Amino acid sequence: MTDFATPLDLYRALSTVWSGDTASPSEGWSAANPARNHCGVTSLIVQDHFGGEILRTQTSGGTHFYNLVDGRKWDLTVSQFAEPVPFDDTPASREMALADTSEEKYALLTERLAACRATSGSA
Repeated sequence: MTDFATPLDLYRALSTVWSGDTASPSEGWSAANPARNHCGVTSLIVQDHFGGEILRTQTSGGTHFYNLVDGRKWDLTVSQFAEPVPFDDTPASREMALADTSEEKYALLTERLAACRATSGSA
């Protein structure tokens, strides 16, 4: 069960709370590219709200995580890339996605997302 009607609604909320201290790694993150280095933690949050599977693919920058929800691919952090992502839909796990981030960053982003929902009145 989720407070968000669609993954797009979740994306809109996440894009307001992503920051350098929730990115993995933090280096290279900027407000001009807020999705950068948030794929692992975001894939966990998408799964928390919509279920589905976590998938991964290799990009020129390394492993990239995204989701498959109800038979549709959802990559809420694809905007970080300047070139097309070569989606190969390799199954991943929560443990793999969490290894791309940290428990602390996951908890912080989850907390900020909840605060965002509370302030916007959608909680």
